[in-house]
Formats: sequence, structure tokens, C-alpha cells
Amino acid sequence: METSRRTVIAAAAAAGITAATIGTAHASGGRKPEKELFGKLADGTKVHRWSLENGGTRLKVLSYGGIVQSLEIPDRHGRYKNVSLGFDTIDDYVASSPYFGALIGRYGNRIAKGQFTLDGRSHQLSVNDGVNSLHGGTKGFDKHVWDVEGFASGSDVGLVLHYTSIDGEMGYPGTLRTKVTYTLTRHGDWRVDYEATTDKATVVNLTSHVYWNLAGEGSGSIYDHELQIAAARYTPVDSGLIPTGELAKVAGTPFDFRRTKTVGRDIRVAHQQLLYGKGIDHNWALDKGITAKPQQVATLRDPSSGRTLKIATTEPGLQFYSGNFLDGTLVGTGGHIYRQGDALCLETQHFPDSPNHPSFPSTVLRPGQTYRTTTVHSFGA
Repeated sequence: METSRRTVIAAAAAAGITAATIGTAHASGGRKPEKELFGKLADGTKVHRWSLENGGTRLKVLSYGGIVQSLEIPDRHGRYKNVSLGFDTIDDYVASSPYFGALIGRYGNRIAKGQFTLDGRSHQLSVNDGVNSLHGGTKGFDKHVWDVEGFASGSDVGLVLHYTSIDGEMGYPGTLRTKVTYTLTRHGDWRVDYEATTDKATVVNLTSHVYWNLAGEGSGSIYDHELQIAAARYTPVDSGLIPTGELAKVAGTPFDFRRTKTVGRDIRVAHQQLLYGKGIDHNWALDKGITAKPQQVATLRDPSSGRTLKIATTEPGLQFYSGNFLDGTLVGTGGHIYRQGDALCLETQHFPDSPNHPSFPSTVLRPGQTYRTTTVHSFGA
């Protein structure tokens, strides 16, 4: 990333933009994030917005849901655009957000019929996606106000977010104490470190739900974006988008992104899995599996701007969602209507419905253990 970021800074300098403007860290390190009031919930709870800048990346985060409200990066000419979908007001996030930019928990993705059995005991979760539980239920982590603290440490800047989910919340056992750290590095990388502990055996699968459009939010379809995913297998789903348990080969299917291709190339192929998802809404079983340190698993590129996003993670799965349910009823931060295919999500995670599939990597967390995962987003142009 350092080489590409230097290239961007050089291009900006040629255009008369200073290094300070583009947000590079000073020798003493990055500037501590700034906090401002964003709005209030109906019960009067204050929601704050934190602004961070480092290494050529500008990030704005809400205390409500840990939401990334905007993430700005420069193109090949040093020109900034917000590349994540979002809203201008807290009322919009509360009323109608399809998880724009949010922290997801306790369990990212779907659990069939909102049910699972752990240590011989059955648990019924909140159901909010037909008969299934999605992204933690009707009031998941995305709909709570987190405790947030800003920091500047060496050449890094960031936020530490805390939320405690009480025993039984949304049907999940155990009090789960969650800590998520957002870091902007001196190279402009956005790193997300997740941690959690519990006092009872439970299941947990945390992720981030940013909707990406590297040409800029509200600029139109992402079908011309180029994508590569390091995975030879994916998890097919039934009509309710619940995994069947199979790890199917991507070879010979629209789900083969082992070599870079445009998002839209095969998205309208007559394939049953695409019909179920109304496009792509599937989990890739990453070739690397679970790793102690983040390894690169995906690269996304917008040819028009030259912007790139590289994702490295410790997680075994990647949910690729092609924005199929954006229906033209939402107006974003740039004043444009969001329609189908106007953004995509690349959610690093364990597999959907893992508690009901013993062959999938386990999502069980027990007392005395610490849940830890890391995902790094690296930007270039």
C-alpha cells in the first residue's frame, strides 16, 4: 500500500494539493479523531459522529451501530470521493437502513428459523428475515449506541468501540462483552479488530456491512467493477438463502472469481443460485481458511477512477452481496437514489448458519475464551 499511496500523493502534488490536505501522517503521528453531535434518538439518546483522517483516507463513524457513514479516498488524480453508501440523518438510519456501514452482531448473516442447539439446549432467536434470523435479529448490534473513544497512537489514529449484550438479548445466551477497534494506519489502511468474551457458552460472528462503490456513492452501478476472490468453493443456499451444507466448486459457475472479472459479467446468467439471491448474496469458503494473521482474500477495482480495495482477513468466509435489494426508495448522502446494483458488500465472516452445520468452522465461544478476528481494508489508485 505504501507505494500506491505515494503515487496518489505525487499526483495530488502535481494538481496543487498539499500532503497535509491529502491526510498523510505527520512525524509525530496522526491527529486524534474529532467528535461532534450527529443527532438524537427518539428517547433522547445522543448519537455522535467521529471524524478520522490518516494516510490519505478520511473516515466518519457514528456511535449508533458503529456505522461507517462515509469513507473518502482519492482516485488516480488525487480527487476524493465517498465510496460507501449511507445517510445524512440519524432518523434515516433508524427508519430504513439496510445495514449501511454497520457493525453486525451477535451473528452476522442468517441462522435458519432463528434456532440452534448448543450443549444440548435449544435456543430461539429473534426472527426478522421471513422465518430466519438475520444479522442478530430485530435489534442487533447495528441498532445500539456504542461507547466510543478516540485515540492517536504513534502513526495510527482510531476508535475503540464497546458494547455489552446482556444474557438473553435477541435470544442469545450469555452476556457478551464486545470491543471493536477501528484503526487508520499511516498508509491509509482501515483495520478492524474484533474482540468478545462471554460468561456462558454462546455463538458469535461479528462483521462489518459497508456498501462499496469505488466510483463514488450514488454514481450508479458497480457491475463494471473488477473483482477477484481467492476461493475455489462457496456455500450454495436454499430459497430462504440458508446454506444447504454443501461446499460447492465455483468452477464452471457464475461464482468463479478466482481470476479477476467484472461483477456484472455473469450476474444475469440463468443459474438457480442467482435466482434465489436475486443476484449474488452468497458466502465464499476462502482457500486459506482461518489464519492467525490477516491474509489477502479479495481485490476490488473501479476502472474509471483507478481506485482499488484489497481485503485481508483472519476469517474463513467472505459474503459477497451485490446490492440486490436496493429498490430505489432510499436517498443517500450525495442526494442520489440508490437502486439495485449501486453498491456491493464484502463481509468477512464465519459461514452463515454455522451453529446448525457441524461441518462448518465453529462459531462457539465459551467462558474463558476470547473471540478475536481482524480484517484490513487497503486502498490505492
